[in-house]
Amino acid sequence: MFIRDLAACEEFTAGDGCRLRELFHPDKELLDVEYSFAEALVDPGEGTYRHRLREASEVYYILEGEGLMHIGDEAEPVLPYQAVYIPPGAIQFIENTGQTPLRFICIVEPGWRQDDEEVFD
Repeated sequence: MFIRDLAACEEFTAGDGCRLRELFHPDKELLDVEYSFAEALVDPGEGTYRHRLREASEVYYILEGEGLMHIGDEAEPVLPYQAVYIPPGAIQFIENTGQTPLRFICIVEPGWRQDDEEVFD
């Protein structure tokens, strides 16, 4: 059995500018998973940089706060308990439009790799 507490995960700033804490990553644990699983935070009035993952798909699951999700030429509000699918190669970013931190789970499959990410801002 493998259990990881979020409080034990070191926070770092990702290439897209959000704050992340990775719970699972196929390159960091001896787990039979092909995806990475992390909590992401974006402060009020902030947003991630425009970016894309060339080969990986992503799913964001909103836990707290409210935001505006941009994928390609589309933009839609997002709220808690909503999931967003981001296809490989899609230029995307998320903005925090609320008064509290925007907190969401980010699942990347296959697991996130720095050399797969392209940041535009």
